Amino acid sequence: MGGRDVPLLKGMPMIWLPRFPTGGTRMKAALSSAAALSLALGLSACGDAARSDADKSEAVSTSLPKGWSRLAGQDVARLENPGVQRLPVAARGDDGVTVEIRDTSRTIAGGDDIIEMFDALGRSSDIFAAPKESATETGRGARHRYLLNRATGAEGVLSLKGTVFFGNSSQRHSRLSAQLRAAGTPAIVIDSGQPAPARIRRIAAAIGLADAGEQLARKVEAQYAQAAAIAKTVSRKPRVIQLSATGAGGHPAVLGVGAPSSRLIAIAGGTDIGTEIGVKGASPLSPEGMVQAGPEVIVMTETDLKTFGGEEGLLKSYPTLAQTPAIIDGRVFIMPDLQLKTGGIASGAGVVALARAFAALDFE
Repeated sequence: MGGRDVPLLKGMPMIWLPRFPTGGTRMKAALSSAAALSLALGLSACGDAARSDADKSEAVSTSLPKGWSRLAGQDVARLENPGVQRLPVAARGDDGVTVEIRDTSRTIAGGDDIIEMFDALGRSSDIFAAPKESATETGRGARHRYLLNRATGAEGVLSLKGTVFFGNSSQRHSRLSAQLRAAGTPAIVIDSGQPAPARIRRIAAAIGLADAGEQLARKVEAQYAQAAAIAKTVSRKPRVIQLSATGAGGHPAVLGVGAPSSRLIAIAGGTDIGTEIGVKGASPLSPEGMVQAGPEVIVMTETDLKTFGGEEGLLKSYPTLAQTPAIIDGRVFIMPDLQLKTGGIASGAGVVALARAFAALDFE
């Protein structure tokens, strides 16, 4: 098998990559459609008439291109009784600052993973302000929706008059949190780059529900272990790439080291291409680099698919994707944002769905 030096990432040195042939690596015909994948996973394919039952299936066949599938894990960890909230608590954030949290009734959430935690712990009504791009029902229904990006200033956040700010990125939220604290608003950062069970425990403890957080974390750990066990039964690891429509400063990107999804891909038994080629967080990929990376599977979130503009928009952003095994053989998995991208509670269900989907692939 030959190879060549190519500029894989824009602005990076030349990196040698082997050529991955498209012939001989196609899925068997029986697995080339979303409906067949549903059968292989022992799941039901739901159309418009059964849309209310979609959450019972891990693969839902809708109006996607041939071979593309929607994967949605059916067993997102939940608690029947989260218990009584106990405040105040002193919690240490990933920016090294310990904060006393006395009131979560007007929480300003820095991301959907934070909102997801509040939902699971019975504190949905505490989400007072959420990012405009929130993919959660609670976030979309929050009293305030605000623009949260690298340019977001403390003044705008302070004007919301929240009781606490929860950030999820040391890189993006540490400076903002320091400014909020200086103005008298408690602010804590719990970075999304760490494993989900650890984050679940820390966020739950920070809002006065440590015992409930421990229960949730154990449920998610069990799902991670289930996915890892499924992955061990598969001898061939698919080469997987996750694409984001806005990850590189609002531009299309490949995700890699530090992205929660990269960890999930590895646990599920895939080879994460972004990690393999040295992407840290998110980075654009050159057209030639995309071909040489040879993705056999593409994963992306529902929001990213919509932002790309479906298949047409995706191939407009990355024209050379059409030359890769993933597109040629129709192996594209679309997943709920919370199950793939945010690295929270729903990632446990997501990683099991991914492991089952990878295990169902059959390469000739």
